[in-house]
Amino acid sequence: MTRIACQQLAPELHDLEANRALTGAAIEQAVAAGADVVVLPELISCGYMFQSAAEAASAAITTDHPLIAGWVQAAVRADIVLAAGFCERGDDGLTYNSAVLIDGTGLRAVYRKLHLWDREKLWFAPGNELPPVIDTRVGRVSMLICYDLEFPELTRTVALAGTQLLLVPTNWPLMPRPDGERPAEVGIAMATARMNRMAVACADRLGTERGQAWTGGTTIVDPDGWAAAETRESGMIVADIDLDAARDKHYTELADAHADRRPELYGAVTRSATSSAHASTN
Repeated sequence: MTRIACQQLAPELHDLEANRALTGAAIEQAVAAGADVVVLPELISCGYMFQSAAEAASAAITTDHPLIAGWVQAAVRADIVLAAGFCERGDDGLTYNSAVLIDGTGLRAVYRKLHLWDREKLWFAPGNELPPVIDTRVGRVSMLICYDLEFPELTRTVALAGTQLLLVPTNWPLMPRPDGERPAEVGIAMATARMNRMAVACADRLGTERGQAWTGGTTIVDPDGWAAAETRESGMIVADIDLDAARDKHYTELADAHADRRPELYGAVTRSATSSAHASTN
């Protein structure tokens, strides 16, 4: 079994030192709880509610910044897998909504969010590379960021690449929902796990930032699609997940989540919205 910890935190907008202390303590708490894997929220380095591209750029850092160096040191020291979001200053001068994947050997990958939500399009450049799928001591791990999770083409792609555990740093804005219902985004995480037979661990945030309230939807989902742990409160959740189960894509003896696909019929999935609309009128 692999012990996964997700921390639901509220960063301080623009305060790198405060967030360095916040994340350091969160990682220490997870390690003390025996975690093999730790997930921190999207843009935990700096907060989210920017008012301009220039403000976002002023919060951007590179992977050699002391905040990220501290994450690397903590992960190497404890031999954990760690995913956490940060505002990245690219070598190309652009600003990205990014996440790092770190393990006991050091920094393994940087992923830049592909699907930018709403006003993020005004602040960030979109990434242009698929999420990495990394072999770690706990198994094959990949990561997405927030809105990326809502694109089944992308989650299927990383699943087909052998991902056993999908890590999702996120900031889900609070949306209306019926009483007693889980957040819709949690439902998407559960469906993603179920249809791909891979575990999904989402670290959301709480609080209100510049008038924006957050969902607090932190959830760990097992490869069968069931929520193994979830919270709407501040703090940590932990779940022990059998990641070996994610290697077996069978639902039953004759039903297989991957082998039963009919990709020869799915061409519309890879066509642009413009070309699909044109085809539907002819």
